[in-house]
Amino acid sequence: MKKILSIIAIFGFLTGIQAFADDAVDAKNFFNSYVNAANTYSPTIPDFYSPNAKIIRQVVKPNGELVNASTDTSTYMKQLKLGQATAKLRKYKNEYRNISVEKVANGYKVSAERQPSGETYWLKTYQVVQKQPDGSWKIVEEMMQTKVQTFLKYADKK
Repeated sequence: MKKILSIIAIFGFLTGIQAFADDAVDAKNFFNSYVNAANTYSPTIPDFYSPNAKIIRQVVKPNGELVNASTDTSTYMKQLKLGQATAKLRKYKNEYRNISVEKVANGYKVSAERQPSGETYWLKTYQVVQKQPDGSWKIVEEMMQTKVQTFLKYADKK
């Protein structure tokens, strides 16, 4: 009897590990789909986000100081739509490297370094993605560093 219970426990443990691994792979695949959609200026970009996602632009000031500028999903989508046309004309894209996935309390955190078109530097970024009851994935939090100083006007008040 103990042997059977041990086998069941081991099977349950391994099944849990497999489910974690599958979800982590799915989270990374979702991130890669997002990158592809963003780099091709897809009109489906808003579909990647939860309606109440936390959006953070972390401005890297010339002196290296970091300042957070947070916004809501609705405002971010309006800004994105305005910027997409110019980005498409300029053929702006982001390249990503050092992509990692870790389980966090509210989903999976996909972290990476991002290089904007035409730049030599790399910036930190992460998305917390969450599997929805229907099996789809949504971004519930996003932090992206930027050197664009105009975002400072949206800086979080202390």
